[in-house]
Amino acid sequence: MKKTILVLIIAVVALLTAVGAGVGYFVYDFTHTRPSEVAQDVVYEVEPGKAFNTIAKDLENKGLVRNATLFSLWARFKGERSKVKVGEYLLRTNMLPEDILQTLMSGKSIARSFTVSEGLSIYEIADLYEKEKFGTAADFLALVRDPKLIQSLLGEPEESLEGYLFPETYMLTKYTDTKTLITNMVKRFLYVYNEIIPQSEIKGMSRREIVTLASIIEKETGAPEERPLISSIFHNRLNKKMKLQTDPTIIYGKAEKLGKIVINITRADLLTPTRYNTYVIDGLPPTPIANPGREALLAAIKPASTNYLFFVSKNDGTHIFSEDYKAHQKAVQSFQLNAKAREGHSWKELKKKETQPVAPKK
Repeated sequence: MKKTILVLIIAVVALLTAVGAGVGYFVYDFTHTRPSEVAQDVVYEVEPGKAFNTIAKDLENKGLVRNATLFSLWARFKGERSKVKVGEYLLRTNMLPEDILQTLMSGKSIARSFTVSEGLSIYEIADLYEKEKFGTAADFLALVRDPKLIQSLLGEPEESLEGYLFPETYMLTKYTDTKTLITNMVKRFLYVYNEIIPQSEIKGMSRREIVTLASIIEKETGAPEERPLISSIFHNRLNKKMKLQTDPTIIYGKAEKLGKIVINITRADLLTPTRYNTYVIDGLPPTPIANPGREALLAAIKPASTNYLFFVSKNDGTHIFSEDYKAHQKAVQSFQLNAKAREGHSWKELKKKETQPVAPKK
């Protein structure tokens, strides 16, 4: 009897050992075999609340794992089912199960670029944000006008964050919210502003005034090398108590009423009083009219030393600068009232340089 029991025990142990070896080999084969030798990209999103078994089945259906049940059991054995994070991930069909699982646990979602060019206003950035499907323009505009957010980011009250959204390329994921983007843009502005402000050659201007002037310089500049010259004109006019008479401020005044930027300017617009119309008001407008880049900010605090008071477009993105009205009128006659000088010309001809159209100065 004892001999029979001993034989049965040995048989059971042998069977379990064989089964264990088989299971071990099966698991090893699953975890060390790629679903495909072809590296095909697959974008997969782990949405909030999605169960791991559902994720595993999705991965099997997309050819990313060979067996959903085994993948789920294997992840349970490793204690990593609960570590998968919400996100949008780039996976490949030739990834091993371990690579798939590690990617889903990383939380590193696919990032897409969002490029904000120098001189765009909050209206234009909001439209671009919605066009590229990162969020809605309405939400963007609401947040850049949120008094609490403005105070928390700038440390002082402002009407909006116009002027403080630094133009740059930002990397956003599907789960980057609007507030996070705006916060990062303002932080980038503050970093650049604090970096260059020690170079200032002007006195008596507040941060808001510097940014406002920089925003006008940005909008009036087609050729980057002209920024210090254009800055000198506005500084000279401010010092002489002359009106700035800059067309982009008129456009912004219209935008405040319309809720969008409309480029065309009529004679009636020049005469219509708004708090931004620098043909009517004295000094700088109350807020920035766009979001300037580093070079425009630098130009605002380091203007060229000139006696210029006027400038007029040469229809190619550059300008003629004048010290007196007589010389300015001559330049207007030559480049703006002369049909031949305007024919076939466009500020867009200024290749590889910033492209903001410049209206003639009056």
